[in-house]
Amino acid sequence: MSDTLKKIQETVAYIRSHYSHEVHAGVVLGSGLGHFANEIHIDTEISYTELPHFPVSTVEGHKGKLMIGKLGDKNVVVMAGRFHYYEGYSIEEVVYPIRVMKYLGIKNLIISNAAGGVNPSFKVGELMIIKDHISQFTINPLLGKNIDELGPRFPDMSEPYKKELISKAKTIAANLQIDVKEGVYCGVTGPTFETRSEYRMIHALGGDAVGMSTVSEVIAAVHMGVPVFAMSVITDLGIREEENIITHAEVLEAAAAAEPKMTAIVKQLIIEL
Repeated sequence: MSDTLKKIQETVAYIRSHYSHEVHAGVVLGSGLGHFANEIHIDTEISYTELPHFPVSTVEGHKGKLMIGKLGDKNVVVMAGRFHYYEGYSIEEVVYPIRVMKYLGIKNLIISNAAGGVNPSFKVGELMIIKDHISQFTINPLLGKNIDELGPRFPDMSEPYKKELISKAKTIAANLQIDVKEGVYCGVTGPTFETRSEYRMIHALGGDAVGMSTVSEVIAAVHMGVPVFAMSVITDLGIREEENIITHAEVLEAAAAAEPKMTAIVKQLIIEL
């Protein structure tokens, strides 16, 4: 057994000592879903600092705890705070919680993030369902010796975001009268925001939005056979003519304004899983 798998099992054993029920879905709360946990009847709350082998979130707006509880009739495990490569973690540490959630038994993974708009038609505060991604500008978490217990050496990535979940979410959004976009997310390492030339390059490559998270998490999930749904809140615009400077404070402000809409969609999606 690999050292990584041993660590995963130790983390899972600790969580199960606090919560023994089956878990149906995993949720990663990015900057667009920070208050989603308010919708859940929380049974167990564990700080990342208590979890064996877990990294600790350092980014403003990320709480840094694992919450497990019930939404409708579904048991969910929620990451309030994710890990980013730019924080100095190894890529294995970044995706470690995703692997732990798989071993807790999740059948679906739902991810949110804040992203910069690259598609010129996008506006700040809009929601984008991720239909595909570009991963060449970030670090692949499967580099190195494959852990066969987790998944195959060469996982297929033709459908990283489950079409069935995308269709269901679009129907939910329409019923709630919430406008959603659909597009391609380009993952980068950060922590710098992109230069104007980089925004133009990403747009030319087919990217509609760009961000510093999600892609590595999705690759790790797909490797293990976990269906993924992901959504971005467009918090700033990289493609525009006027002079503009992007700040993290503005990103958090835009995410907070869009949060109720994203929360409503994700809540109903989990209920209907």
